[in-house]
Amino acid sequence: MARLAQTAGLTDVQQEILSTVRDFVDKEIIPVATELEHRDEYPQAIVDGLKELGLFGLMIPEEYGGLGESLLTYALCVEEIARGWMSVSGIINTHFIVAYMLKQHGTQEQKDYFLPKMAAGDIRGAFSMSEPGLGSDVSAITSKAVRDGDEYVLNGQKMWLTNGGTSSLVAVLVRSDEGHPEGTAPHKSMTTFLVEKEPGFGEVRPGLTIPGKIEKMGYKGVDTTELIMDGLRVPADRVLGGVTGRGFYQMMDGVEVGRVNVAARGCGVAQRAFELGVQYAQQRHTFGKPIAQHQAIQFKLAEMATKVEAAHAMMVNAARKKDSGQRNDLEAGMAKYLASEYCKEVVEDAFRIHGGYGFSKEYEIERLYREAPMLLIGEGTAEIQKMIIGRRLLEEYRFQG
Repeated sequence: MARLAQTAGLTDVQQEILSTVRDFVDKEIIPVATELEHRDEYPQAIVDGLKELGLFGLMIPEEYGGLGESLLTYALCVEEIARGWMSVSGIINTHFIVAYMLKQHGTQEQKDYFLPKMAAGDIRGAFSMSEPGLGSDVSAITSKAVRDGDEYVLNGQKMWLTNGGTSSLVAVLVRSDEGHPEGTAPHKSMTTFLVEKEPGFGEVRPGLTIPGKIEKMGYKGVDTTELIMDGLRVPADRVLGGVTGRGFYQMMDGVEVGRVNVAARGCGVAQRAFELGVQYAQQRHTFGKPIAQHQAIQFKLAEMATKVEAAHAMMVNAARKKDSGQRNDLEAGMAKYLASEYCKEVVEDAFRIHGGYGFSKEYEIERLYREAPMLLIGEGTAEIQKMIIGRRLLEEYRFQG
């Protein structure tokens, strides 16, 4: 076996795409990632390269100028990109969640207007569910939209927008009580709005402010922001799908794609951690021989490689299930849960193999050690995934007494 995490049954086109992305990662991302990350610098040259490769249109249908590829192809590309630098995979993830939501739920006018520009990378997407007091309880959203003639007026504060500053289109989930009588379940009175804005920080359009970047422990380079709506006016034709009250379901459909993406990121980061660990173990000598010849280190390498393989297999399964048109919340939840937990463990083992040098910023593993924890939280915590998995298992294995 030349390399971990191989995927059987890929077409020639898929293999060619992955080979191109892998080559780009090795030549354009890995050599500069740590330096850019330490400076918390947005990787504009890398993003321009991805745009040139057509990656921003990877899953957008050909009729809109995209490549029309599957979720599996996208997930495998994300795995490769995260192997180079996880922040770059975050830049394209939110873009694709919005593009997917438009493709699945948008009106024809919305698809015709946005998708060609998104495929070209001229419009870049972000999506917004979370709020400062929200956490995992999406039903507790307080941001609200009120109808005013041919427009809606949006007010509220959103949190944790990846690409909040660099994006030009944000899918925002808010409450909208119009047409939904008092007592309606919260998830049935939510609407997704397609909010166009100028990239940047400050007031990016009347009534909409992106205050600035949130300082983070890891996941640097990519901008993570708040979003403040104060009398933001949005035309009624920018309600995703043209009908209010469907936003929760639209967002959850997008999040299933996002969970496969986070699983792929976990696989990519774990692969890189294994590569760094196995390489260092063969270079570092103690007691007169490479530490790779010590049984304790071989045990670690064996465990790390097994976890990389297992997480990759579950991620591929979840992507293929979604591509088949079947419900995949169980598989996506399992893949996201396992891949993020295994990623943390593989990174920590690689860190331990590096010994004291792993604590030095000169070594790449230091960056991975700070990046891995984000995957434990993004697109739903481990506890949320377990709830999803448990409920679905009870549906599938319902006891008939």
